Amino acid sequence: MADDFFDFSPGAQIPVTGGAGGTAATHALASVAYRDDPLDKITEADSEWHKTAVKPGKLKIFAPLLGEAFSQAVVVRMLGAGRSPLIQAFGMEPQVVVEHCLAASRLRKQRDRRLTLVTLVCGVLFLPGAALWVLAFQLRAMSGKWVAKGADLLGTLLMLVGGIASVVLLIGLPTEGILPWYIRGCIVGPVLGWFVAKQLAERTAQDLRAHWSSLLAGGGSGAKIPEAVPANPDDAAAEQLRVSLAKLAAEQQSNSVFYAGPKGILGMGTRWGSWQLAEDLEPAEAGKEINPFRSWDVIRAIHDQLQMLERGPLHTGGFPKPSVKHWIVSPVGENAGGVSRPEGETVEAYQVKPHEIQRICNEQQFSNGNRHYLGVQFVLWDGQLVLTMLITVTVLHHTLRIEVTGHALGPVHGLFSGGPAARERTTAKPIKFWETKTHKLPLVDATEVVRLLVRAPLTPYPPVLDFLGGKLALPEPFGLRHVWAGRPWANRFMADDALRTAAPVLRVVHKAALRVLEENGVDTSRFAGRAAGLSGAVQDAAPKKADLYDA
Repeated sequence: MADDFFDFSPGAQIPVTGGAGGTAATHALASVAYRDDPLDKITEADSEWHKTAVKPGKLKIFAPLLGEAFSQAVVVRMLGAGRSPLIQAFGMEPQVVVEHCLAASRLRKQRDRRLTLVTLVCGVLFLPGAALWVLAFQLRAMSGKWVAKGADLLGTLLMLVGGIASVVLLIGLPTEGILPWYIRGCIVGPVLGWFVAKQLAERTAQDLRAHWSSLLAGGGSGAKIPEAVPANPDDAAAEQLRVSLAKLAAEQQSNSVFYAGPKGILGMGTRWGSWQLAEDLEPAEAGKEINPFRSWDVIRAIHDQLQMLERGPLHTGGFPKPSVKHWIVSPVGENAGGVSRPEGETVEAYQVKPHEIQRICNEQQFSNGNRHYLGVQFVLWDGQLVLTMLITVTVLHHTLRIEVTGHALGPVHGLFSGGPAARERTTAKPIKFWETKTHKLPLVDATEVVRLLVRAPLTPYPPVLDFLGGKLALPEPFGLRHVWAGRPWANRFMADDALRTAAPVLRVVHKAALRVLEENGVDTSRFAGRAAGLSGAVQDAAPKKADLYDA
């Protein structure tokens, strides 16, 4: 982790590169903060290696919805004090997602403050009646555990019995004395509070759904988080939030990544292809020595040529401008529960310094330690597809090896791209029974109003709500993009894009490397022959599980 005393003010931030246009994945994940789906629905997006845990609470009536639990979990994980390192979210902007989580939580807190007032006036003041009504709704919520079929009928029966008993008490109680009137208040007060709360909850639900729809439509206004703007020099909470957001943006631009065995490089996806050129270094002229050079000299020449990939002899569109970057790759276990970023004098603001990158490239090619890779990355399909080709150069004894590997990260799971479903009910017309009529239902039903009312006073105490209602546990090591990414091979055009990237990148790498070898007096005949063979083989590139060894 970067030094806690580093100044992450806007002047120290590193400009965002390689993520331009990646709004589809960003907006899809940001929309989750506004959703009103059941929390269990997010488990549909689980992949082979990343499982989301939904931890149930003690009382079902306190259970959070997907948007509530997601916003809370993401904000705590990505902005919390002393948090663990995050995995970069390539192809999107995680800061935007976090800002929308904060904005959605702010809308809900505004609603909950009003609901808390309603709870105090109509609930606490008439506590006996409110407790009975809440108990009835809790029994209704739990009825599904007891009865496999007919749960709705049991719940309706419970509410009907409660309603009839309430009417009998209202009519049958005497009209003299304070106690009978207080009992009437205990019956009517919670119902009146429920009606007021329903109007408040309905307005907020409409607002949240409007943000949800707007984000998925490609528009959407920016998230409003005034709490991140210090109102005065002593506003420590706002300043801490501002610094946390700045740290998140800086870590997103970190040049260190993690290789997790069969999972591939976390954030970049699994390795689907590998091409290696390895030959001995021999002088071009007998009796002469080759000029001394290092791996970094070859890498630097390849770096310069990869930056011109978007240029070509024909005006046919071709590659967009790629992001070419030096990466420091650390090995972690396949089932590692967390990662640790490089630290010390060679790291500043989550960035490994250039002189350390050059040292690792030249010296750490064998045995333990981090490794250097040169990466060329394409963010395509509006951020839904991330293609990364990694190049590493090693020299062991007389053998120089140039390895090119392909990594692909697929689109965000389709669950996150679904818009809000209309709350409607279709019934047959009473006379023209062969025709149907659609009735628009309210977004917030009776049970949801009660759930919001009992949760509202506890909003300032998230640990209590987590204990009573449950929470969402995010997969680790956590990164917004890779834990919910699908397979690119399920989309024919995405698969084509991945396969077509390999040949031109491989040829540019080999051409640049051969030029450096020739300039330093190396016999390139064997290298050229091997490169020609790989150039032919890469035309028939096919995705494989290159990190799964049959051993």
